[in-house]
Amino acid sequence: MEDFDTYNRPKTGTQSRYARYDRIMGYISWFLIALVALDIALLPSSAATTGYLVFFCGFLLVYNLVARHVIHPGKSGPTKTFIDLLIFLSFTVAVSWLTGKVASPFTSIMYLILMATSLTQGRKTTYFMAALAVTSYIFLAAEQVSLNIFEQTFVSNILEILPFMFIAHLGAMLSSEAEGARQEAEQLSLTDELTGLHNMRNFFNLAAAHKELVQRNGSTLTICMLDADNLKQINDRHGHFAGTEMIRHVARTITRNIRSSDIAARYGGDEFLVMFTGTSKESSLIAVRRIVTNLASTPFDFNGTQLSTTISAGVAAFPEDGADIRTVIVKADEAMYVSKKGGKNRVTVHTEGEATT
Repeated sequence: MEDFDTYNRPKTGTQSRYARYDRIMGYISWFLIALVALDIALLPSSAATTGYLVFFCGFLLVYNLVARHVIHPGKSGPTKTFIDLLIFLSFTVAVSWLTGKVASPFTSIMYLILMATSLTQGRKTTYFMAALAVTSYIFLAAEQVSLNIFEQTFVSNILEILPFMFIAHLGAMLSSEAEGARQEAEQLSLTDELTGLHNMRNFFNLAAAHKELVQRNGSTLTICMLDADNLKQINDRHGHFAGTEMIRHVARTITRNIRSSDIAARYGGDEFLVMFTGTSKESSLIAVRRIVTNLASTPFDFNGTQLSTTISAGVAAFPEDGADIRTVIVKADEAMYVSKKGGKNRVTVHTEGEATT
C-alpha cells in the first residue's frame, strides 16, 4: 500500500474544477481580444471608435493578466468566475455598442457568456445573468424597440430576446443535471462501494491533512487495523453473499462505535482501518474494545438466519510508533496479527506487545 506522502496533495474536487474553469476564462479573454483586434484590422472605422476599441481590449488584457497571475494566483472559485463573466458581458456590450449595436457581430457572444454561466454557476446566477443579457440587448436596441404590442417590431423584439431566456433556462437545467452526476461520481470516487466507508485513496488524503495538524499541534493520532475472524467459514457454509453481508455488518458496527470526526476506511476484503484523530492509544482503546465487544455480541440476519462474527484488532499511534502513516499502519497490522495468533476477538496495542481484550 502506498504511503499517502507519495501522493501530491490534491486539490479538492471543487477547487480542481474551478481551476480548470479559470483557465477557460483566460482562453475566452484572449479569444475576445483577438476577435476585436481582427475587427479593427479588417473593418476600419473612425479614429474615435478605433481608439475606444483599443482601450477596451487593453482593459480586458490587463484584467486577464491581473486575474490570472497577480490576484491570488491559483485561487479559483465561483465568485472569481462570476466576476470574469460579468467583465466579459460588459466588454461585449461596450464593443457591440461601438460596432453596430444589435447589428454588431459581437452581440452573439452573449450566448457564449450565458452558456459559460450555466456550466459554471448555479441556476439562480444563470437566470440573473440572463436578465442582465436581456437588459443589455434592450439597451443596444433602444432605438428600435417598440412598446406597442400591435406593431410588428414589438413581436420581432420579443423573438430576439427569447433565445437569451431559452438558452439560460436550458443551460440551467443541464447544469443541474450535470452537477448531480458530478457529485455522485465524486462520492463514488471517495468511498468504498460495498460499505460506504472511505476508500483507501481518500483515507490517505485525509490522513495527510491530519498528520500536518498533529505535527503542528504536537498532538497524536491513533490508527487501528481490524480484520474479521471468520469470513472464510461464512463463505464456505452460507455462500459469498453471506460473506458480503458480513462485511457490511462489520462496517456498520465500526461506524456506530466511533466519533463523527474519526475516519473509517475499508482496507480491502474484510480488513478495515480506523484513524482516531487527536486521540492517544489509551483513549482509542475504549472505542476499539467497544467495536470488538459489540460485534461479538450482535448477530446479523442473512436470509432469515442469524449469523455472527468476531474481529481482531491492532492499534498503533503516530508519531509514537512511526515517523509516517505507512509505518504506523504496518505496526497496527503487526499488532492485529498478534491478536489473531492470541485467539482472535481481541485488541493488541503495538507498544504493549500483548493481547488486551
